[in-house]
Amino acid sequence: MLGLRPYKKCDAEYIVKWIKDEVAFRKWCADRLKTYPITAEDLNDYYEQYAFSDSFFEMTAFDETGITGHLIMRYTDGDKKELRFGFVIVDDSKRGKGYGKEMLKAALQYAFDILKAEKVTLGVFENNEPAYYCYKAAGFQDVFLLKPEIYHILDEDWNCLELEFIRRT
Repeated sequence: MLGLRPYKKCDAEYIVKWIKDEVAFRKWCADRLKTYPITAEDLNDYYEQYAFSDSFFEMTAFDETGITGHLIMRYTDGDKKELRFGFVIVDDSKRGKGYGKEMLKAALQYAFDILKAEKVTLGVFENNEPAYYCYKAAGFQDVFLLKPEIYHILDEDWNCLELEFIRRT
């Protein structure tokens, strides 16, 4: 059974080891973090800038074997009705086994029941099909944008797909 808890600085030692190459790193952070390879200190330093924010939440998924995943949630509106998930990652030895879907479902429950969000959004690069299908399996729906968001990463243009999950009432 998977649980979800607030992130602790010691989690960073595990999370950074799940990122095996620069392409995976860029897909994960969308160039929000600049230096590859990333260290635990880099990740904790990045999160430290949000230490006093009541709109930014780092979360860690775990099971009986230890930590299994990680993501952030941040409000994107002043009314605190819309959250955006980001930095979604699962232990690379556990990918393809349902951990991502289970973590996302736990995070959605937290977002709606604890944080009282009405909608959760996220972005995923077109070249990250496993993540896209994981998000779809967790219930996220495609949002069709008139102009897709494009990131220039590693000398390529990467299209970012927008997905959302609206609270069912």
